[in-house]
Amino acid sequence: MTSPHIRQPTSVQRVMMTVLAALLPGIAAYVWQIGAGILVNLAIATVTALAAEALVLRLRKRALWITLSDGSAVVTAWLIALILPSIVPWWLTVIAVLVAIVGAKQLYGGIGQNPFNPAMAAYCAMIIAYPALMSQWPAVDGADFATQLHLIFGGSREIDGVTGATALDTLRTGLSNQKDVHTVFASNAETFGFAGGRGWEWIAAGYLVGGLFLLARRIISWHLPLGFIVGMGLMAGVFWLIAPASFPSPLFHLASGGAMLAAFFIVTDPVTGASSALGKFVFAAGVGIIAWIIRTFGVYPDGIAFAVLLMNICVPLINHATQPTPTGQRKDTRS
Repeated sequence: MTSPHIRQPTSVQRVMMTVLAALLPGIAAYVWQIGAGILVNLAIATVTALAAEALVLRLRKRALWITLSDGSAVVTAWLIALILPSIVPWWLTVIAVLVAIVGAKQLYGGIGQNPFNPAMAAYCAMIIAYPALMSQWPAVDGADFATQLHLIFGGSREIDGVTGATALDTLRTGLSNQKDVHTVFASNAETFGFAGGRGWEWIAAGYLVGGLFLLARRIISWHLPLGFIVGMGLMAGVFWLIAPASFPSPLFHLASGGAMLAAFFIVTDPVTGASSALGKFVFAAGVGIIAWIIRTFGVYPDGIAFAVLLMNICVPLINHATQPTPTGQRKDTRS
């Protein structure tokens, strides 16, 4: 038996399998509210990720099974499927996964070497390259499974009545037309629910449940989700208190878009984030703050992916500024 202060080693595979399990409540809520098309995208993304990683490993003359079995490629694939609209054409999902696995992960040397979050890099590439397709989000109860399959596998994209504007996009459009927040909410009851987008609050709740499971299993550090929630919530709260007619509440921001997915499954990436406890909080808070700024003043309704990549760039500086002084040494104030 080990002493109480010595932790048992945790393998990468075990961590990744736990993360996949934690995503299941959010996926179940997604299927319940939006439809089973997301399961098809998850399958496409998973197969593509494993095939792409195997091909690159073969070209690099590296062992296949050790890397493929660690689960990291599957986690990336699932995150990509969950952040893309679930009715995008199959080939867009394939391209996004290839960008993540080949471009943002393996070309840097594989797991542990990439400076940027692969899933977020893929999302940014897709929204820049295919903005129209990336804006076609399925409406709650807007399409049955057969219709979603038809759209995913190359059917004619006659999407009137199938898609709907997201809560963030609807709010942005309404405010740009000089309406106040209350008026926008009242005139778009089919889009907004009790906290965020109608139906999407349940998906956010599913990610929250999964995130709390990861915290309970000590797979992620509490500094990261708390930092993100504090960063986004504080910015939203200050402006909401100052001008509630022009800015929605913190609850709306945290229950809308990919906020809960980001808080527990994206900013918690151990490779591309900060290393110290304080650094983790600063990194995640920075993501939350920048995402709120992009949502409120930028051109994209949800700016989490861009916020993550911007903060990835800052990680070396954050690590340098927040690294604790080793025991018995004085902090060097000259650097």
